[in-house]
Amino acid sequence: MLKKIYKIIIVVAVVLLIGLGTYLYFNNLKEPKKTTEENILENINQTAEQITEQATSGVLPEIQTNPLENKPDVNPANANPMKDIKTNPFE
Repeated sequence: MLKKIYKIIIVVAVVLLIGLGTYLYFNNLKEPKKTTEENILENINQTAEQITEQATSGVLPEIQTNPLENKPDVNPANANPMKDIKTNPFE
């Protein structure tokens, strides 16, 4: 009777270990762990963004989006350089 109980306990333990091993194996496949170099680079990028945000908040003047907004119209198709010149002196 005790041998049957021990066999059942051993079978249950083996099944649980196999199930736990399978779970851990597939869990690691689904989400591969990052290497320390990737973690360091990610931390550096986040830190650089935070520093940039703190350094530029309220310090820099507002930058114009279009520097040529007020440029003169120099397109020869639209501009008439002779509009103020009289063409017929006998009129």
